[in-house]
Parts: sequence; structure tokens; C-alpha cells
Amino acid sequence: MDKPAFSTIRSSLVGTVVMVCSVGDEVTEGSVVAVIESMKMEHPVVASASGTIQSVMVELGEGVRAGSILVELKLGTIRLEKTADEVASTSPRVGELRDRVALLQDAARPEAVAKRRARGLRTARENLDDLLDEGSYVEYGRFAYAAQRARRSVEDLIARTPADGLISGIGSVDGRPTAAISYDATVLAGTQGQRNHAKKDRLLDLVARQQLPLVFFTEGGGGRPGDTDFPVVTGLNTEAFHAFASLSGLVPTIGIAAGRCFAGNAAILGCCDVAIAVEGASIGMGGPAMIEGGGLGVVDADEVGPISVHVAAGSVDLVARDEAHAVALAKQLLAYAARSIEPGTADPVERLETILPLDRRRAYDAHVVLAALFDHDSVLELRSGFGKSIITAFARLEGRPVGVIANNPLVNSGAIDADAADKASRFFQLAEAWGLPILSLVDTPGFMVGPEAERTGLVRHVSRMFVAGAALTVPVVALITRRGYGLGAQAMCSGSFVAPLLTVAWPQAELGGMGLEGAVRLGFKRELEAIEHEEERTQAFDAMVAAAYENGRAMNVAAHLELDDVIDPLDTRRVIGQTLDRAGNLGDERPHRRFVDPA
Repeated sequence: MDKPAFSTIRSSLVGTVVMVCSVGDEVTEGSVVAVIESMKMEHPVVASASGTIQSVMVELGEGVRAGSILVELKLGTIRLEKTADEVASTSPRVGELRDRVALLQDAARPEAVAKRRARGLRTARENLDDLLDEGSYVEYGRFAYAAQRARRSVEDLIARTPADGLISGIGSVDGRPTAAISYDATVLAGTQGQRNHAKKDRLLDLVARQQLPLVFFTEGGGGRPGDTDFPVVTGLNTEAFHAFASLSGLVPTIGIAAGRCFAGNAAILGCCDVAIAVEGASIGMGGPAMIEGGGLGVVDADEVGPISVHVAAGSVDLVARDEAHAVALAKQLLAYAARSIEPGTADPVERLETILPLDRRRAYDAHVVLAALFDHDSVLELRSGFGKSIITAFARLEGRPVGVIANNPLVNSGAIDADAADKASRFFQLAEAWGLPILSLVDTPGFMVGPEAERTGLVRHVSRMFVAGAALTVPVVALITRRGYGLGAQAMCSGSFVAPLLTVAWPQAELGGMGLEGAVRLGFKRELEAIEHEEERTQAFDAMVAAAYENGRAMNVAAHLELDDVIDPLDTRRVIGQTLDRAGNLGDERPHRRFVDPA
């Protein structure tokens, strides 16, 4: 059927005519023939075919209804060049946006980047690019600049204080949603400004609502006194520290400190579940200006809190060679926290059969046991320079991520002192917060004793292990590898040998309420003193110790049901693995208001 010679073009809505073609105008299909203003918006009306305007039925300013005829079109083939208005063009606002985005990039500030390079450090954006999956990062508040308009021009602030010195957003790490925040030490020394506090508060709220793990690069100089645009007297009503601390026990938080990390920035690092320090970092609750202002002398920034101090004090969990290594460690930690299964290889099980010295009194390094028991390259030890008689680590057993505490007989014979107890107690909380099962490897004579030990506040410190252990809801498996004596052995088993899901021992293990030799000297003091000859007394003592050993050896203890089982070392991985598999997600319903003690 032939097309009609004429076509009417009607309004599709109620409004006012603000533009209409004239009689004789030639139009093509899709071109605008009229514009109707309705609800303060202009709505174009387009031609459904090509042709020439035959008649115009409305005037400018005339009100029309839906369906009103606007023009009549005489159909015909028309070829017109597009006018400048009809050619697709980019809005000036889009260009402005792209220019501002470019100013946020490292390339816009070559001098600042060169200073980082001179110190052997990376930029904040380089660290985030390394941490997060490519293209996954959605940044929040990126167009903020320092609140200093009373002192500087907006143009200068945009150019020199991009993002107000804090980059915040949400992306993914190995496909897992992850939040990431980084102070930018190239912007006002990475100090905490009024706007970057607000940015931080916004992201921390999102982290809590979505329960996302968070990696925080904390380098910076603390509070910033130079912001002028908001009326602030003390700034002590800032919410960021409360908001960040509230994440403890709710989501995994990992802090990374390179360069100089002082005051408020250090407080953020200290609140993290795991703190990673980069070699050469200086960390302190006050920087050189605060130290001098407090009348405490002049101190170089790098001498405020060097890494060696924090390793010995237990203030940092891991030390990285450089920022790239720190990011790699953070990714490894995030994989543990995600409880991802990552199958790997391990030593032959036969290695476990000969891992301990045959002499029951010979000291050895428990790290050797960890290396033989767990998957290759999976053991990540925390706080290695602090409380050294206990090892705390994350590891994988046949691919499963686990938390590990182990007595180390090489240090204090494995006796648990105040620092070691604090270290173990905090690790209990950390594993609980991350939902990881705990494997306790027990080889201890018990708690450290004596006047020197008591001067450290031992009673309170070691008791933390009982309280933290009793609060655990995650699966716990205890393995007494060689010695399990006294309250210390109970504390390693979260308070009692019946508290873990499974408490087992290797065949060479020996157990008792206290060390065998001490128990004999104390329990048989009168009998031994009654023997006049020293040689006979020694022989009697040795016989009593041997009898005590027979009584306290693992097989006899298990026969009295004070152990769940004695296992062949060759079966260790299988027994532990099967127990953890059957435990499933035990602990996932734990209360959210528990927190990880910073100390």
C-alpha cells in the first residue's frame, strides 16, 4: 500500500510550545519539529518521516494537550546536512569532570611523585592499584580538597590537595569485595583533615553495613591544624576513631604503615586486627613536633618509633621488606580471613614421625614442627619478635586455613610468661573474629614462675588466656606433642582438656599437674631427705621420676579418659582435618560485639 502524501505530528504530553518549525522547512526522519515545555523540562517532538512542513497548527507560547496537532508534514525524500545543534557533542561538564579526574592522578604531580621515589616509597594510588583487582575500585569523595579556602585559592587546593589527602573506596581483591583506604603522604604529609575525616566516616559506615574486610594504608602525620573552613576548637568530637574501632570483631581490618605514621594515623594502625610495618617506617603516638612541644626534646622523625622497637614490643604483627611485600602479605591475610580453600603440597607425613628429639629433655625449635605439619609456604607467623615462647600464626592444613598457637621449647623451655600469654590471648580473639578454627600444639612445662615473673603482672596476664579461651566459639583442636603440664597446658587448650572439640597426643607425650621432676621433689621431699647417701638419693629420685613418667605418659592418661586419644604422628593431618571438616561452620553465629584486643 502506498504511503499517504501527508502526515500529522502531534504532541505526546500537556505543555507549552517553546519552539516549532515554519511552513516550508524541510525535515528528515528523527529531526526535531517542535519543543514542548512541561513541568519545567523541554521535550522535543521529532518527525516520524522525511518531508516538508505543509502547515503549522500552533504558535509559540500556546498551550497544548496530549494529542494536539502541531504541524502537518508533506512526505517526501529529503537529504539535509545535520546542523551544528544536531551533531552529537560532549557536554562541557563532561570535559570539566575529566580534567578534574586527571588532576587526581600521580602524573599531575611529578614533583610529589619524585620525592616518593627518592625515599624508595610508592604513591598511595600505586599501592591501591597493586592491592585491588584491575578496574574494580569505586572511589568515594575523590573530588574533596583541603578545607583551607580562607588561606588558599580553590584552584590551588584542587591542584595541590587532591582528595584531601585520603583515598577511600570499595573494590575487590582476588574477586572478593574489599574496602581500601589510604592516606596520601604527598598531600599535606598524609595528615587527617576535616574533609578526609568525613570521607573516612562515610566509608567506615559502608564497611560496617556491608561487612567488608578493610585494608588501611596509615602513613601520615596525624591531625592537621591548618584547616580553616569549619569552626573547630578541639576536634575531639571527631567520630572516625570510634567508628573505626567499632569494626573490631565485626570485619577483618589490616593496617599497613610505611614511612612515618604518627598520632591519629598511628591510632588507626593500632586498632587494626593485623598491623604490617614496612622496613624503615617510624611509628609513634606523637611525632617530632608533639615530642618537642611536650618538652621532651628534639627527636628526628625516623627515631620516634623504629621498627625494631615495635617488633620487640609486639606493636606490629608483620614486617614487610617494602610496600609491594606489604600488599602481598595483606592479600595473603585476606585469603585466610575469607576462609578460602587453597590446596597445596606438604612434607611427607613420615617427617612427623621423627620431627622431635628422642631425648625428652632436649630443646628444639617448634617452627620445624609447623613447617612439617602444614602446607608448604602457608605458615604466616604474627608478632614473631614478641612473647617468643609461644608462636602464633595462620597456616593451611590440606588447604584449610587455620589459626595456630604453639609452645616453643627453644625459648624459656616453652614456659608461658606474661608477654607470651598476652600474645596467645589476643590471637584467640583474632581467630574468633575471623572465624578460623584453632590448632593448639602443646609442649610446655606450664606458666613461668618466680619473683621476677611475678613483677611483670603475671597473674593477670596469664589469666587472659583462660578468659579469651573460654569465649571461643570457633572449633579448637589440641595436640600435645611432647609435654603438657599444669595450668599452662590447660590454658593452651582454652582452659581445659575437654574444652576443645578434640584433645589428642602423640605417643611420646607426657602430662601432669606439674613438671615430673618438680612434682617428685615436692611430693617426695621427706622420703628423699631421709636417704643419707647422695648417690642412693639420686637413684631413688630417678626411679621416682621414671615411675611418674610412666604414670603420666600419653597412653596411660588416655586410658583414664583424660585425653580423647593418642594418635600416630602419621595420622595427624587426617585426624585434625576430619575433625575440622565435621565441625563445619561452627562459630559463625558468634556475637558481633566481641572485639580484638589491640594489645
